[in-house]
Amino acid sequence: MDMGRITFFEEKNFQGRSYETSNDCPELTSYLSRCNSCRVENGLFMVYEKPNFMGQQVLVRRGEYPDNQRLMGMTMSDCIRSSRMIPTHKGPFRMKIYEKENFGGQMHELMDDCDNMQDRFRMNECQSCNVMEGHWLMFEQPNYRGKMMYLRPGEYRNLREMGMSNMTRFSSMRRIMDSYVSVSFFMKLLYLCMFLLLKREQKVTMERTGKIIFYEEKNFKGHHYECSGDCPELNSHIQHCNSLRVEEGAWVLYERPQYLGYQYVLMRGEYPNYQSWNGFNDTIRSCRLIRHPSSMHRIRIYERPDFSGQMIEFGDDMPNLMDRWRYRDLHSAHVQDGVWVFYEHSNYRGRQYLLEKGEYRRPAEWGALHPAVGSIRRVVDSS
Repeated sequence: MDMGRITFFEEKNFQGRSYETSNDCPELTSYLSRCNSCRVENGLFMVYEKPNFMGQQVLVRRGEYPDNQRLMGMTMSDCIRSSRMIPTHKGPFRMKIYEKENFGGQMHELMDDCDNMQDRFRMNECQSCNVMEGHWLMFEQPNYRGKMMYLRPGEYRNLREMGMSNMTRFSSMRRIMDSYVSVSFFMKLLYLCMFLLLKREQKVTMERTGKIIFYEEKNFKGHHYECSGDCPELNSHIQHCNSLRVEEGAWVLYERPQYLGYQYVLMRGEYPNYQSWNGFNDTIRSCRLIRHPSSMHRIRIYERPDFSGQMIEFGDDMPNLMDRWRYRDLHSAHVQDGVWVFYEHSNYRGRQYLLEKGEYRRPAEWGALHPAVGSIRRVVDSS
């Protein structure tokens, strides 16, 4: 059976002496004088601020963590002192929570996530619990926010037995659903994905074409230039643009050369003046064909940078984000499927930002100077 694996480094950015483990480590300072970064090769781990699995704790998944201060949300220089591997669990999940210590008072049984214990069970306190199946994360605040705590199967008669030295209560709880996969399975999956991606790219190369016509005057008059692919410098072809036709594909146009400046995302259709594509002026200096529009669309947006805070997932257009999202701003996003456009204001107005599949940890990564987003729209290729 393949095991999870985590490597700790004494310095930031994976520098200095290192220590690799696949097991629980109650005292990391036995191997390293300090720990400032870590890399998870396989599996899931809880890392702890203090030895013997005490203090503030954070769940880490497969990936790289170049700065433990940011990971733990602390200012101390070497803030990981112990770690625990979370084993694979493939069966059902079951946990009983109790209002009072020693399994007394009101009791409720959970088999799924609970984002707000008080709203769901009308319980203000939970002083003991019995984790019968699966591995769980308990959170200090509703909606899986605030400090977290890991519980594995077992009986916990009071908060002290749960290890809640740094928490006085918890308000939401979530199952730990995914863990590492074996290397052999991962390699098979990787080869399958590479094969499908290659076939898809071949299909895109054969089928994905675009056609856009730029006109210097309004209503499709004057000198024009027809383009079928990316163009980093339109100045040599057309001096200004007051109208255009998108005949094939989906496009993103830029105010400046080399795909810089204001962005305008356009689907198939006619645009008789620059106001019709929400342009600020008649200046278009570069353009790019969006090559991978998808029939499936899924995006997650987050209240805070680095995918933290409140999260909500969308699969459809949202002309007024505040109808579903109570915040004026959003600070990070994960595009899981499709291509999306963020608009500065509601009803698809204001500055536009194209987001293709991938992770965006802060607004600057999608090209914005500030986090204000008023509406969200999918890019759908109607060619």
